[in-house]
Amino acid sequence: MTALRRRFYRPTGTRPLRKLYVIASEGDKTEPQYFDYFRKLEGIALKILPSRDDSSPEAILRKLKAHLRKEKYERPYEAWLVVDMDRWPERQLENAYNWTQNAPGYNYLAVSRPLFEYWLLLHFENAAGVSTKTECCRKLKRYLQNYSKSNFDMAKLIPGIPEAITRAKANDTPPCERWPEHAGTTVYRLVEKLLSS
Repeated sequence: MTALRRRFYRPTGTRPLRKLYVIASEGDKTEPQYFDYFRKLEGIALKILPSRDDSSPEAILRKLKAHLRKEKYERPYEAWLVVDMDRWPERQLENAYNWTQNAPGYNYLAVSRPLFEYWLLLHFENAAGVSTKTECCRKLKRYLQNYSKSNFDMAKLIPGIPEAITRAKANDTPPCERWPEHAGTTVYRLVEKLLSS
């Protein structure tokens, strides 16, 4: 009599699908270091594309588009362009804004005026009266004494993330459609999504 063969059964994984965020930033040090923290969160995957050489909004957008064409990611994913307004005229942001309108729900623009450090400063205070790059960096160094673009203590920023979101939202009232008209940031929109994923 032949023995019956047992069927081998391997259960499929029950791990939830991780949402992918592709972030192309103007900065090649501060922004990648900041967003790298969110890789630790469950439910998301991050691909961070620092600017490297040319950091104009147009160059970063070209880099992001080339990356998306090459990788051919499956939906759902979100592509984010993170830029500053400290040295670029608004007309340079028009193409980036138009790109978001071509694929709403997938393509996003996060802008800080005057620069990304404004978002970092909001982790500690409401940044009232801060409108220039110099003021912003000077105030930030009160909280991060040895701050430099390539080296800062992310652990000091983490507890202030919820307050930074609240402060940025309060400053973005009513919510701007394109980018802040005065000192402000829309980076909170990306961070909120990362936290809720």
